[in-house]
Amino acid sequence: MAFDVRVEVFVKEQGVPRDMELDEYDESPTACNHYIVEEGGKPIAAGRFKTFEPGVAKMQRIAVLRSYRGSGIGKFLLQAMEEEARRLGYRESVLDAQCSAEAFYLKLGYVTESEEPFLDAGIEHVRMRKVL
Repeated sequence: MAFDVRVEVFVKEQGVPRDMELDEYDESPTACNHYIVEEGGKPIAAGRFKTFEPGVAKMQRIAVLRSYRGSGIGKFLLQAMEEEARRLGYRESVLDAQCSAEAFYLKLGYVTESEEPFLDAGIEHVRMRKVL
């Protein structure tokens, strides 16, 4: 279900190769912490996090279907992921944000660490961090 959202957003909309989107953290529900937001039983947003380094969670693959963007779903999803990370003992969160989403994460308390954008799957990103 989470992969369906990610395929729609990252593969179909943004042109990320499908084989780059699926990785070892998708092989098992226990490989990392996966999250799905549903409406009427239909997945509309997804994200995951894993350990980046001791005490630091790395938020990844945060995606919201186009028709639901701007509705607060992304904020809801990320805050739920952060709360779970806090509950599990993480003190900080990092993420690699697409430059087009940097302002969204800034509003949610993330600080940009990257001096320059870097490419990931051919899309410019910046590293961001937040104290949980």
